[in-house]
Amino acid sequence: MQSFLIANPKGGAGKSTLATNLAGWFARSGQRVMLGDIDRQQSAREWLKLRPPSLPTIASWDIQEDAPAHPPKGTTHVVLDTPAGLHGKKLAHVLKLVQRVIVPLQPSLFDILATRAFLDLLLEEKAVRRHETFIAVVGMRVDARTRAAQELERFLDTLGLPVLTNLRDTQNYVQAAAHGLTIFDLSASRAEKDWQQWQPLLDWTAKPLS
Repeated sequence: MQSFLIANPKGGAGKSTLATNLAGWFARSGQRVMLGDIDRQQSAREWLKLRPPSLPTIASWDIQEDAPAHPPKGTTHVVLDTPAGLHGKKLAHVLKLVQRVIVPLQPSLFDILATRAFLDLLLEEKAVRRHETFIAVVGMRVDARTRAAQELERFLDTLGLPVLTNLRDTQNYVQAAAHGLTIFDLSASRAEKDWQQWQPLLDWTAKPLS
């Protein structure tokens, strides 16, 4: 079973956008995927309630009385969304449960500063695991041609982390989420540009741990 943690301690970074759409891609690819939320608000579960039953299935936690929540039997891919402020022992515990971490990051000074310590922690974990495919950083609401995008890349270069891809600021994500959809459930005429931007991340998820 492959497992992916979508995490950034700053609120509004785009974690749920990444988590729901990645789960949607796995489902459309024929995988048995679970989208879980370790936040008390369980926003991922609420989004799943909106998802039309005619679309590829995305499961949630298997919750039984007097037993810890766990992925449904037969799950091949797990995507975990996380709350803002995740840190300390709880973060350390969650990191031990997953194989890879995807960090959404917006190209603003405040987002970069708020994320620096978190990335340092992930790099320490990466050094222990020795996996080049352990961390992926994704630029959110970014125009790759702007100075802000260049500043984001320069910052990550100092840590030895590339920006795997930049996702544009578009209403496609907002409108799809409102109906329990992902951009992979939209027509090519509407979302082809977004699919192209996602391709480097999708290729990364398909690589073996190395």
